[in-house]
Amino acid sequence: VQLQASGGGLVQPGESLRLSCVASGFTDSTVGWFRQAPGKEREPISCISISDGNTYYIDTVKGRFTISRDNAKNTVYLQMHSLKPEDTAVYYCAAAVDVYGFSWYQLSDPRYYRYWGQGTQVTVSS
Repeated sequence: VQLQASGGGLVQPGESLRLSCVASGFTDSTVGWFRQAPGKEREPISCISISDGNTYYIDTVKGRFTISRDNAKNTVYLQMHSLKPEDTAVYYCAAAVDVYGFSWYQLSDPRYYRYWGQGTQVTVSS
């Protein structure tokens, strides 16, 4: 049971990044992306059901971010476009089990996620 996030970096406003989360051992789970900026609480970004591909997004990233999965590679991606300075944060991936059918309201609660990877820093600055 392991999660490993990667892909962060320093980009200019308007540019793109793709984060990857290798999530081994999670064939029936929901994998989510959260972020935490300095001095702020951890914020849910998006999540995806590994089994059926259902996705959810926080309103502030809808249309800019896309979550996807490659089950053969045990990897969940977060493609981020049109990045803004306010997207700057440490991004974490996490896995929740036994949450099939849960609503976004529930899945946005980090307490449902039992397994967490290390964060990857995303900095958007000119």
